Amino acid sequence: QVQLVESGGGLVQPGGSLRLSCAASGSIFNMYVMGWYRQAPGKQRELVATIASGGTTNYAEPVKGRFTISRDNAKNTAYLQMNSLKPEDTAVYYCYAMIKESSIRPLNNYWGQGTQVTVSS
Repeated sequence: QVQLVESGGGLVQPGGSLRLSCAASGSIFNMYVMGWYRQAPGKQRELVATIASGGTTNYAEPVKGRFTISRDNAKNTAYLQMNSLKPEDTAVYYCYAMIKESSIRPLNNYWGQGTQVTVSS
């Protein structure tokens, strides 16, 4: 059983910074892409950023230049450094990972429970 646990959300003023963490635990044979999605009230869940196991990153246009995704493969952990936060960044942020639990199990997608980020003065 694989679990993803996010932390680091909270309330921050516009222009401020937050760092989210996502720790994966359980039976992990190999972890491929990790990423962050977000969902604002009344909106669809949208991609924020992804990072491959080799370090290749991909960002949604609204966060380019402000957010940085990284990962520590030894700790099975991904991070999202969010700078210059705007009110429109307010959402529940979800961690995502593509994981194989063993060499013979198929690749599966896993999601964390979400962490609230609120940007407001």
